[in-house]
Amino acid sequence: MLFQLFVALYIGCAGFVSAGIIGSFYQLVTDQPPRFNFAVDSVIGTITAIGVCVLAGPFIIMRNAIRGRRIEGRPIGWLVASSTIAGMWSICSGLLVMQCALSIAGKF
Repeated sequence: MLFQLFVALYIGCAGFVSAGIIGSFYQLVTDQPPRFNFAVDSVIGTITAIGVCVLAGPFIIMRNAIRGRRIEGRPIGWLVASSTIAGMWSICSGLLVMQCALSIAGKF
């Protein structure tokens, strides 16, 4: 059981790191932080924005939760709930990232 917990923690960390990289790259390219609301300008832009939201979701949630706690003074329960949601999302996206990495590594 401890091994499965370690694997889940590792996959969650991989998901959160990939979310941070994608979110930071988006901010580098567009000069604005990633958000869950996006303008529908074109089909390609909409698909890209949805992909960024799906993969960078934990990063966006945690950034907003920490900002809300520091600036708006939201209760600590809000931060704990946001961290839990971001953690579960990180495990899901980390599983996707790890599967892609293993399938690419298997081809070489």
